[in-house]
Amino acid sequence: MLPLIHQILFFVFALIAGGFGLWGFYRLYRRVARGAAASEARFDHPLQRLLYAIRASLTQERTFRRRTWVSVLHSFIFYGFVYYLLVNVVDGLEGYIPFHIYSKDSPLLAGYNLLADILSFLVLVGVISLVIRRLFLPSKRDFRFTEKTLLHPLLRANYILRDSLIVSGFITFHVGSRVLGNAAKMVEESRVLGGYDSFQPLSSALGRVLFGGASEQAIEGWRIAGYWGALGSILAFLAYFPFSKHIHIFMAPLNYALKRPVGSGVLPPMKGLAEAMEAEEPKLGVEKLEDLEWPRLLDAYACIQCNRCQDVCPANATGKALSPAALEINKRMELNVIAAHPSPFTLKPAPFEAGASTAHPLLEYAINEESVWACTTCGACMQVCPVQDEQMLDIVDIRRHQVMVAGEFPPQLQTAFRGMERASNPWGISRDKRMEWAEGLKVPTIDENPEPDVIYWVGCAASYDPGAQKVARAFVQLLDKAGVNYAVLGKKEACTGDSARRAGNEFLYQQLAEENVATLNQVAPKLIVATCPHCMNAIGHEYRQLGGDYRTIHHTEYLETLVAAGKLPMEQLAQNVTYHDPCYLGRHNGVYDAPRTLITKMAGEVLELERSRENSFCCGAGGAQFWKEEEEGRERVSDNRFREIQARLDSAKVASDEFEQTGKVVAVGCPFCKAMMNSTPEKQKRDDIVVKDVAELMLESVQRASGEFVSPAVVSDPAEVQADAAMTPNAALPMERTGEAPGTGAPEAVVGETSADTLNAQPGSPVQNPDTQPEPQAAAPTPAARKAWAPKAKADDVAPAPAAPAPNAYVAGAPARKAWAPKAKADDVSPAPVAASEPAEPSAPARKAWKPKAADDVNAAPVAPAPAAAEPATPAAEAPARKAWTPKAKADAAPTPAAAEPTPAAQSAAPVASDAAPATGERKKWAPKGGAAPSTPADPAAPEAQAAPVPSAPAEAAPGPERKKWAPKSAAAAPAPEAPAPAAEATEASVAPQPTAAPQTDPGDTTATGRKKWTPKKGS
Repeated sequence: MLPLIHQILFFVFALIAGGFGLWGFYRLYRRVARGAAASEARFDHPLQRLLYAIRASLTQERTFRRRTWVSVLHSFIFYGFVYYLLVNVVDGLEGYIPFHIYSKDSPLLAGYNLLADILSFLVLVGVISLVIRRLFLPSKRDFRFTEKTLLHPLLRANYILRDSLIVSGFITFHVGSRVLGNAAKMVEESRVLGGYDSFQPLSSALGRVLFGGASEQAIEGWRIAGYWGALGSILAFLAYFPFSKHIHIFMAPLNYALKRPVGSGVLPPMKGLAEAMEAEEPKLGVEKLEDLEWPRLLDAYACIQCNRCQDVCPANATGKALSPAALEINKRMELNVIAAHPSPFTLKPAPFEAGASTAHPLLEYAINEESVWACTTCGACMQVCPVQDEQMLDIVDIRRHQVMVAGEFPPQLQTAFRGMERASNPWGISRDKRMEWAEGLKVPTIDENPEPDVIYWVGCAASYDPGAQKVARAFVQLLDKAGVNYAVLGKKEACTGDSARRAGNEFLYQQLAEENVATLNQVAPKLIVATCPHCMNAIGHEYRQLGGDYRTIHHTEYLETLVAAGKLPMEQLAQNVTYHDPCYLGRHNGVYDAPRTLITKMAGEVLELERSRENSFCCGAGGAQFWKEEEEGRERVSDNRFREIQARLDSAKVASDEFEQTGKVVAVGCPFCKAMMNSTPEKQKRDDIVVKDVAELMLESVQRASGEFVSPAVVSDPAEVQADAAMTPNAALPMERTGEAPGTGAPEAVVGETSADTLNAQPGSPVQNPDTQPEPQAAAPTPAARKAWAPKAKADDVAPAPAAPAPNAYVAGAPARKAWAPKAKADDVSPAPVAASEPAEPSAPARKAWKPKAADDVNAAPVAPAPAAAEPATPAAEAPARKAWTPKAKADAAPTPAAAEPTPAAQSAAPVASDAAPATGERKKWAPKGGAAPSTPADPAAPEAQAAPVPSAPAEAAPGPERKKWAPKSAAAAPAPEAPAPAAEATEASVAPQPTAAPQTDPGDTTATGRKKWTPKKGS
């Protein structure tokens, strides 16, 4: 018990320090409350939330997901502090109430003393070890950032290190004082009880060494000093607590208790969007700190500042500016700045706490625009965060403001937005062509089969992308073999809006989603199966926000049930198969085992990648990255992932020899993953590695089991890879070049080599490159050795087919293709790079505001330039063959006169199609557009004719209003040219990701395209 004078002094000190501490915590509450209202329930089911918070906190399950030994040291500190909540209360009472806790009196008291003794020393071990790690060991790179990351001034000044040392010093002093006071107490008790307490071995040993010969007065002095040091330090630290990283010990459990009620794949809803957009100054998304929902401000205080989210971020891992950790820490630093007073004894709230606005937008200090658009929304940061922060949602909210209010976004996204707005798909291809993937197959639509057991949601990728079309065809063939009663929506299906939503265009997303919800509510599906995880996620989870509640699963899950039911017998494949976990299938929706079960049945085992399951690495397509250029960094995200894949397959050679497996296959479960892996520059060097969806592999296995399989002529068709690349804007576009390095000049402890650099480097990764110097294949994705790509002569905008024309196939005088470079001028239309005669400027093109169009004044599919606006349309029967794409010529190059009549290839198209007319109820035979040979030999002169530019005019339109030709905004003021020049052709061809476009024709006409519109049977 303390002497009376010490009891009085300590009580007064406790009142004053405690008062300042409570005032500080109240001000912290005021700062968090300044955030916008939460758009999701955060206080429902209080009991379940409380139990989850207790479990997550006490088990430290999220902390132990990575950095095992560091997590062990952290757990020493955490469990010590949790126990010290009890120890400090007992010690405090012991200073005012005369009682003793002797281990000999009760096993319960003995256990209390033992834990207090052991945990005290473990806390000291943990703190000292982590300080050494931060200052002296190679793992100090865990706390660094890249030179391209925007850092708050306090962060650049190494505030984190200062704060960490203050916190470490406090913990050491607090626990050390208690240990010394308890050691003196052990000596005192030993003299009373005749021996040291064996249940406090460490304190007893220290007391014997330090105070064994000390006088009673000295021992009393050490006990009092220990009391003041241990408990007084806590009271003194309370005022600093809200400004230190140590506040996470309270904020993290609170974050657990107030977590979102949905998974990471579901973005927060935006209610009242239409009304908000009509306001004079609409408040949409996030511009300033107070625009963030209040749980996101709480995130900043819960953040441990461990940088684990940075380690797993695919953008940061490849040298880009984005750091989710820097975003949270920058928010925290700004909150500290706006909460600061000249004197810590000022008892009034800061202006921000009283309702004043922050002076600066988030893009000035928390995250720069380059980082905002580098996010792939893979959710890795949220999954790995020990305290369950929501970094990805901050970025999406900032995108919402940039798109819908500021109008500042990558220009390539304009094309995807327009395609979704006008043709209900981001490629901008006519909705009438949505069923062409099913040619030659009896795929029932909902009109033909109004009572299906399964609705197969095809999605935009499987409708238009040649690689994804193969997946859809394989899946429906498997459904047919299993006897499943299914149907597709056909032309009633629209884009789910996933890309629009992830890009921040919530208005466009809601338009598309509401159309789909209305359609699905009318159909009332029993089960929806999707081959695209993005579609599955949107329909199954996000549509609930708009009144659509549907049971939706991935096709691998459904195929697993069919195999388990014995409906699809399979045979082993002689191939080595590794599996890439799509982010929106695995991490966002927890589907890991179904694809692996199928692959194991087909290939014996799955060659697991090092980064797999919840730790999988993104392909680089998510977050609308598929439709735009990749932000500046050392390498492409897709290249980094493919390098890991090829290293894993190459290392399986021993297993290949043993089991006589020869093929190398990357299995995927997402059409965008397939397109990215097929089109990434690193893949172009490896024709021996084939990228296939699980459904494609399974169809081969089933066909082998039934004896129907026919081996393909080639293992990996370069033509198919070229076609995939043509439909993948991200792969076709060079990496953005800004040269910006806002972190330059910061101390070495802040900026330098990071753990993300070392953990994610793959064999062949350009680890020595600065982040502002991309490797050549990222800066110029088109390999120099590859031949120029030219479209087929027939009009077909669904699948551009790569061709290898003769060297003289281009028009005389046309320059050879140059390395892709982004346009220097502002162009809000073209997502595809155009070959320029001069190197591109390093500065990014100006971005334009996206505006939803009320009138549909353009063709859904881009239209080739007409000879003149006032010229009458050519009859459909005389529609010429599609022009070949040619590189942009120099400005002074004269256009070559075009042929005035159809080419031989176009003349021969109709008879070929006529001969292949399908039987009633069956679509005509489908062939991949990636360079498949025609059934009838073409005229030898066709390649020459195909390459020559031919003026094309719109055919006679089907009944209904005719759509005007759309022209880029930047050229709106220019008069219509009398005849299209090569440069104009290149510009028009770049309206959509596919290099060319077909004229609009009557759907029933067969002379223009050789293809007759398929009409579903009416009720049988």
